Order: sequence, then structure tokens, then C-alpha cells
Amino acid sequence: MIDMKNVSKRIDDKYILSNINLHVNKGSIFGIIGENGAGKTTLIKCLTGIYKVNEGSILIDGEEIFDNNIVKQRIGYVSDENQYFSSFKVKELLKFYKKTYNDFSQERFDELNKKFKIPVERRIRELSKGMKMRVAILLNLSIKPDILILDEPTSGLDPVIKKEIMSIILDEVASRGVTVFISSHHLDHIERICDNVAIIKNGEIKHMSSIDDAKNSIKKLQVVFKSTVDVKEDLSSLNDVIKVETIGRVNYIITKNYSKDFEKKLYDMGADFIEIIDMSLEDMFIYFVEEEDKNE
Repeated sequence: MIDMKNVSKRIDDKYILSNINLHVNKGSIFGIIGENGAGKTTLIKCLTGIYKVNEGSILIDGEEIFDNNIVKQRIGYVSDENQYFSSFKVKELLKFYKKTYNDFSQERFDELNKKFKIPVERRIRELSKGMKMRVAILLNLSIKPDILILDEPTSGLDPVIKKEIMSIILDEVASRGVTVFISSHHLDHIERICDNVAIIKNGEIKHMSSIDDAKNSIKKLQVVFKSTVDVKEDLSSLNDVIKVETIGRVNYIITKNYSKDFEKKLYDMGADFIEIIDMSLEDMFIYFVEEEDKNE
């Protein structure tokens, strides 16, 4: 559905994105994570056709996105900062969306607003940050998009509303086959709802996999050796080791490619005890960033 091929984006003389290659299947949820300034928002602005890429291509069902109004009709986009017409009342913004999007549904908005309670008589400038985010999300769900692109969609929202929004997004995917591309600092949300995830750093994709594959391959092992060994030195030959921490006789080894063969290598080195500790997506992200910082 979404194909990014060798995408690079330069602003002034600086490359913000370099050689990005991504594929997102229809009806899946794809998460992009990274530090502030890593290039997430620039990537999303290229994907929505706000920015024109300098190199490569971005295709949706085989069609270029930039300057393509027909394709853009199918896309809902929620920015991390929603700069709407501040003097408009919410009900006036609804009229604007009706004229802009062919499939906009007032009935869908009204149905969702029973839960989100947006005051349609209020002007945008009178709303809190969280309420503006609610408006943006409801408007973009109401255009009945084929693709929903979300840049920090839960920013400023309370926990109850966050949970409700995640539930609605999952329902859109299940009931209508909507494709979702999401960026968020709340990695627990990404871990819970995404099928696939990519880590971006300095404008480059450093890791990409399904959530399940990441959990199966990236592991933290608690290891005790029979005798004192120079663990860091002995493990330096194993390319799949991200980090080693030693506390007393206990060694915490993080690997990005866990397998039974990897365990066997540890036993061959003299391991007496090995316990696997599952890691959260947040833990994985932190270790990957640390590894990249070390290699730079």
C-alpha cells in the first residue's frame, strides 16, 4: 500500500532524511520511533505530500503522493501541532472539511463526539491543547480515510481519552481495513497496537521488524559463569551483542539476534546459569540508541 523507495529529503544544505526504504501493508499499523530531531515529523510530512522529496519516491497504491489531490482525499493526517484557523468555531471547521473531503461524514463525527464531547460552538483558539487534538482526530476519522497518518496523536490527552482513541484506531483497522502510520513517544502504545516498527536516528532507518520478531530476537540474558572470565572481551567477537553489564558475578547481556545457538556459545564459554528476560519496546529502543551512539 505504502512504498518509500530510496527517499532523501534535504532542507537548505542539510539532509534530514537519507535513503529511507519502507513498505507498509494495507490494513496494518506501522510505528516509527526515534529521538527528538531524528526525522520522524519530516518523514511524515513527506508521506502526506506536504514536503517534496529530493530523491527517491513515495507511492500509495503505485501513485506518487506529492501534488496528487485524488490520493490525498484518502488520507487522514493528525499533526503533533494542529494549526487550524484559530478564529473558526468547531462547527465552521466541520463545514470546511465537508467541502474539502468528498467522503466526510457528519454522522460519524456526531457519533464519535458523544464520547469526546467537543463543544462545536467554541472557537478553536478557546480550546485547550488536548481538546484541539480531539478535534483533529475526530475530523480525520470522519473523512473515512483509507490511510490514517498520526504524528504524536495522544499529546495533551488524559489517560482515559488516550485509551479510547487507541481502541477506535484498532476498530478502524479491523472493520474497514484502514492502514495506520503512527509516530509516538509513548512506546507502550506503539508496542500494544503496531504490527511493525522502525527505529529512525539521524534521518536513517537503523532497525525495522515486526513487533513479534523484535521481541523474539532482542533479548536480555542474565548469565552467571562457572569461573571468572573477561566477559566483555570474550563477547566482543559476537556481533549480535549490543551491551554487557556486570554486577558481581551476574552478567546482563543484551543481544539483537537471540537463538539457541547464541545460548550454546555462552555455555561453551563456561556459562553455568542463563535466564532470559523479556524486554519492552522502550527497553529495546534505549539499547539500540545507545549502540548507535557508541558506534558513531
